Amino acid sequence: MSEAANTGALAGIRVIDLSRILGGPYCGQILGDHGADVLKIEPPQGDDTRTWGPPFHDGVASYYYGLNRNKRGTRLDLASAPGREALLTLLEGADVLIENFKTGTMEKWGLGWEQLSARFPRLIHCRVSGFGADGPLGGLAGYDAAVQAMAGIMSVNGEVGGEPLRVGLPVVDITTGIYAALGVLLALHERSRSGRGQFVESSLYDCGLSLLHPHAANWFEDGREPRLTGNAHPNIYPYDAFPTRTAPIFLAVGNDRQFGLLCGHLGVPELAADAAYASAGARSVNRVALRERLVALLAGQDGPALAQTLMDLGVPCAPVLSVSAALTHPHTAHRGMVVAIGEHYRGLASPVKLSRTPARYRLEPPVDSGD
Repeated sequence: MSEAANTGALAGIRVIDLSRILGGPYCGQILGDHGADVLKIEPPQGDDTRTWGPPFHDGVASYYYGLNRNKRGTRLDLASAPGREALLTLLEGADVLIENFKTGTMEKWGLGWEQLSARFPRLIHCRVSGFGADGPLGGLAGYDAAVQAMAGIMSVNGEVGGEPLRVGLPVVDITTGIYAALGVLLALHERSRSGRGQFVESSLYDCGLSLLHPHAANWFEDGREPRLTGNAHPNIYPYDAFPTRTAPIFLAVGNDRQFGLLCGHLGVPELAADAAYASAGARSVNRVALRERLVALLAGQDGPALAQTLMDLGVPCAPVLSVSAALTHPHTAHRGMVVAIGEHYRGLASPVKLSRTPARYRLEPPVDSGD
């Protein structure tokens, strides 16, 4: 699809993306997927993630490819006066600036919010940071895993009796990118009324804390320290992974009706009527004994077949799939969640489905500085 035919929801919005690594580039990619004209400006040495491999394609890491489609590209040395002048010229026609420089760097260069807003009053300046600019941790660098540790996420992720674990995905970085994009959209909407831009900040620390539901809600209510529960949910049960004869499955039973359907299919309807398991609260309290019963009932089952049968009955359940199995699943294809651009690029599609102005995949990531 050509730029001239761009009909995305953000068509006509021009974005300057100075950010590197994950959160900021992910924000820029979201905006680009939905029609914004995004110019990614890298430092002379390039975005760090170009080297985060293997795997590589033509010397560029797949990590970089996954975060930078639907962007044009160039490189500028913002530490130099000519580089800064070139950026200011580009900002004359821009709506949004995304950056994640260390606190004080943009200000030192004369490119801070106060300085830019005086010259470009309609500009929306989005900063992605580790911990924000001030406070006890203000200005410190933040990486996903370190923030998972500090924001309490690792403390509730791991097997019972084991050690806290990092979630195996950069959930904090990704969430920060999503919230940054949301902040930009809110600011664009408000600008349509006021005619004025504003400063948007999305920090990894804030976004990491925002992921603590229901553990934060539980702690606010009773003050008990959340503990490691493995795959189990802290509030409801059975909401856990279970072994079967062939492959593990995950049961996600959220109410009494679903539990009754599960027990009926397993041939033990009396279990759903037992006072120890008849309500959600009782099942949560008596989870150890309930798990023992369910493990015994599921031991002889074919996991994938059982999961499909239970889903058909209305019981939330799923096989535990590998990444490759998930990406090649027929429903993944049906939902259009793997997209291709050109001969090489494949990536995950935008999960936002708009009926009239859907996301479009127009540009491969800018591999060379002149892309």
